[in-house]
Amino acid sequence: MRALLATLLLATAGPALAIDVDGRIDPAEWQGAEHITDFRVVEPLTRAPSPYPTEAWIKATPEGLAIGFRNTQPASVPRTYRRTQRDEDAQVDRVNLMVDFDGDGRTGYNFTLYITDGIIDATIANESDFNKDWDGNWRHATSEDGDTWSAEMLIPWYIAPMRKGAEGKRTLGIYLDRVIGSTGERVAWPAASFTRPRFLSEFSPLAVPQYSQSLLAVTPYAVGSYDNIAGQEHFDAGVDLVWKPNGQTQLTATVNPDFGQVESDDLVVNFGANETFFSDKRPFFTENQGIFDFGTPSDFSQLLYTRRVGGPADDGSGPGDITAAVKLNGSLGAYKYGLFAAEEADAAGRSFRALRLVRDYDKQNLGLMLTQVEHPYLDREATVLGIDHNWRPTEHLNVQTRLLGSRIDQAGDSTRGSGATVVVDYELDNGWRSQWLAMHFGDSLQINDFGYLSRANLNYGHWQLSRRFTDLPETSAYASHEWRWRISGTDNDHGLALQRQFRMMRQSTRRDGGNEYAQININSAGQDDRLLRGHGSIAMPANFNAFYERSRPRKGDWEFYGNVGINRGGIGPDRKLGYNAQFRPTYFISDAFNVFVLGYLEHAPQWVVWQRDNLVGTFDERALEIDAGVNWTIGDRQELRVKLQAIGLEAKLRQAWRAAPDGTPIPVQEPVADFSLRNLGFQVRYRYELAPLSDLYVVYGRGGYLLDEFARDEASQLRDAFALRDSEQLLIKLSYRFEL
Repeated sequence: MRALLATLLLATAGPALAIDVDGRIDPAEWQGAEHITDFRVVEPLTRAPSPYPTEAWIKATPEGLAIGFRNTQPASVPRTYRRTQRDEDAQVDRVNLMVDFDGDGRTGYNFTLYITDGIIDATIANESDFNKDWDGNWRHATSEDGDTWSAEMLIPWYIAPMRKGAEGKRTLGIYLDRVIGSTGERVAWPAASFTRPRFLSEFSPLAVPQYSQSLLAVTPYAVGSYDNIAGQEHFDAGVDLVWKPNGQTQLTATVNPDFGQVESDDLVVNFGANETFFSDKRPFFTENQGIFDFGTPSDFSQLLYTRRVGGPADDGSGPGDITAAVKLNGSLGAYKYGLFAAEEADAAGRSFRALRLVRDYDKQNLGLMLTQVEHPYLDREATVLGIDHNWRPTEHLNVQTRLLGSRIDQAGDSTRGSGATVVVDYELDNGWRSQWLAMHFGDSLQINDFGYLSRANLNYGHWQLSRRFTDLPETSAYASHEWRWRISGTDNDHGLALQRQFRMMRQSTRRDGGNEYAQININSAGQDDRLLRGHGSIAMPANFNAFYERSRPRKGDWEFYGNVGINRGGIGPDRKLGYNAQFRPTYFISDAFNVFVLGYLEHAPQWVVWQRDNLVGTFDERALEIDAGVNWTIGDRQELRVKLQAIGLEAKLRQAWRAAPDGTPIPVQEPVADFSLRNLGFQVRYRYELAPLSDLYVVYGRGGYLLDEFARDEASQLRDAFALRDSEQLLIKLSYRFEL
C-alpha cells in the first residue's frame, strides 16, 4: 500500500514551478503538488481523524523540497503566540516537517516552524533521538487569515548528503505534523509517534523527481575579547568551509574553529565520580554530524563526543588549541560513509580520527565506526571499534544491538576491552508494550578518549512493561496516560551486586496543553564501587526516591513549570528523608519579551562525599539556586538574552566513615572538614542576524566559583555568589557566510 501511494504521488506530480515562500498558499504555485488531508491524532495517540482541519502540500522543485500547510483553528481554540530564539522549545502553535532524504530509516531531519515564524532544526537518529545542535539554511514564512493560519517551507537539496536516485527519481521518507499550543494536541501524517520504539522508519515513502544542487559556502569569523580581570585583549580568527559538489558528497573543513564563546554551559555542581555531559554548538562539529551518531542505551553515551576536540589539554594547561579539522561524508551506492579528522597544536595537542560506514536493507541496517586518538604528550594511542545493527523483523518487533571494542597502547603496554548492548521492543495490542534491555561494559573498556561513557565495568539488565491509556472521558483533566513498570539489576564486571531496582512511572498529557511526569524508585541494598575512586567499594543500604513534575503552557501572561522530589539515601542508622523542589514562572510582557525566575532548594540529610582513599563523610547538605533571565526577540533579526545562575551550598559533617574490605562502612573519628561553596554564571548576549547563518554577537560574561573549607549557611553563600568575579569578559564576534 505504501509503495502504491508513492507511485501514485509521483505519477500525479505536476511541473516543478518555483514557490514564493511568503506563508500564503497560492493555488497556482502549488498546482500539481501532493495534497495531504488525512491527518490523525498522535498526541494523545488515538489515531482518530484530526478534529482540526489540516491540509498540507508537498512539491519537489529544482530549488528544493517545498512544503505548505493550511491550518484551520476556530476561535474557540485560542492560538498561542510567542516569539522564540532559534531552537527554543515553546508550547506554541507550530508545524513540523521531518524528512529522511534516503528513505531508509537511518537519519532524518526535523524542521519546525512556529506560527510566529520562529524555527527549530534538528537531526534524528536511532528512530527517535533528536539533536538540536545542528543548524541548517532553509526558507520559511507564516501568515494568518481569519480562522486559518498557513506556513510554507523550502528545504534546499544541498542541506544534507543523500544517495543518488534511480531513473531520475528519489524516494524520501516524509512525516508532517501540527501542534495546537493551547491544548498540546498533535495531528500527523502518517500516524506515527516518536513515543513508540519505531518512528523514523515509519515515515511515508514519497517518490519525487531527482534534483541536485551544489554549494560552496565559506564562513570566516573574527573574535575580539577583553579580559577585565587580567586587563588583556585577545583577537582570533578562523574560517569554516562547506563544499557540496553534488547531493552525494559533502566536505566540511575548519581552520582555527570557534570554540563557541557565545554559548554558556549551565552551572553544574558535581562531586560524583561520573563526568558531566555537555552538548556542542560549534558550527563545524554540528554540520551534518548525523552519520557519526553511534550511541548506546547508557545515558548520553556515544563513540564520537565532539567536545573532546578542543577539550582540556593533556598537560592540564587549559583547552586544547584546534589547528584544523576536516569532515567528509556521502554515499556510494547502497553504502554511506563519513570521515573525520582534527588536529590540535602544541606539544600537548592530540590527533583525532574517525571512520563511519553504514549499509541499509529493507528491514535492517548495519554500521561500523572506528575512532583513533593519538596523545603524544601521554605516549598513548586509543582505538575503538563499534558495530551497530538495527533490525525490524516484524511490524511489532524492534531490535537494536551494539558491539564495542577498545585497544589502548600506552608507554609500551596494551589494554583491550569490550562491551555490548541489546534492546528489544515489542508492541502488543491495546496500548501494551514490553522492553528487554541488556548492557555489558567490560572493566577494561575505554572509549572516552574520543567518546563518552559515564562508566565502564558494568552489567545491567531490565524488563519494562508499559500501557498507554487514551480513552479517557472528556470530563477528565487528562488527555492520556502512559504507565511504565520496570525491574532492573546492576552488577559490575567482577560480579559485585550494585543495585536491584523497581521503578514505576506515569507520563500524562493534560487537556490544558501541559504535561505531568511522576516516578518512584525502590532500590535494594548493594555496593557503590565508584564512590571511593578505585579504593574498593562501600555498602549502601536499601533506599528509595520519588519525583513529580508539572508544566503548564502560557495562558494569558504566565507560563509555569515546577517539580518536587523526595529521597531516603546515605549510610548509617539515622537516615532521614531529603527533598528538593524547583519552581519556574515565566511572565510575558509581550509575545516577543519574557522574563523568568527559577528557584531551587535542596536538603540531603545524608549526603555521602568522598574524601580520600577509602574515607568518606556524610554531610547535612542544603543548597539554594536562583536562575533568572530575559528573552527579547527584537524584530526578525535581533535578539537579546540575559542569563543568570547563582548557587549557594552548605555541607556540615555528620560522620566520617571508612570502608571495610567487605564494603561495610565503619564510623571513625578522623577529621573531615565541613565545607560550603558558591558559584555564579552571568551572561548578556546580543545577536544581530546579518544573513542566514551569519551573525554579529556582543557578549558580556562574568562568573566565579569558591569552595570554603568551613560551613556557612546556603542563603549567605547564595547572596555572596553575586560578588564573585573570577572571570569577566567582553566579547565581540562576527561571522559571515558567503555562498559561492
